[in-house]
Amino acid sequence: MPVFSELPRIGGTLVWYCLICKRQVWLISHGVEADKEDEFLKLGRLIDESSYERVRHSVSFGDSKFDLLKEEKGVLVIGEIKKSSRSIEAARLQLAHYLYELAKSGIAARGELLFPEERRREDVSITEDLQSKLDEIYIEIKDIVVSPCPPKAQECKYCKHCAYKELCWS
Repeated sequence: MPVFSELPRIGGTLVWYCLICKRQVWLISHGVEADKEDEFLKLGRLIDESSYERVRHSVSFGDSKFDLLKEEKGVLVIGEIKKSSRSIEAARLQLAHYLYELAKSGIAARGELLFPEERRREDVSITEDLQSKLDEIYIEIKDIVVSPCPPKAQECKYCKHCAYKELCWS
């Protein structure tokens, strides 16, 4: 088992992938990059970059990077842009992670999940239930990351469009 000098840094991407694919959590945390030429990754980047152009994009905070940051009526709003609502629970928890990290630093904020292709948005606020789920996810991520090898590949509905599919199925 590898020995790390510090606990893994958990950003929103790891939270997202923990709900989508445990193997990707391990790959990302060990520096294995996805296929940068993957068409679905390119499409996601394009949607992110070309949507909501009047708002500040890609704002770093700790080990996380918010898609959007704005202020509305004196309230900080963190936005997460997704291509579709297909993985809404993972998106909700990713955004809740950002809000939780801000709250732990004494910063009050609310969140918005944004689905520009669907012309849809959903408000997200940090709740005790979401905090509890996140605490469980953090433990799971840490367990995955310290494992000496990635979890076995398990086919799911996301595999078809995954930028890591060559590492799992070739």
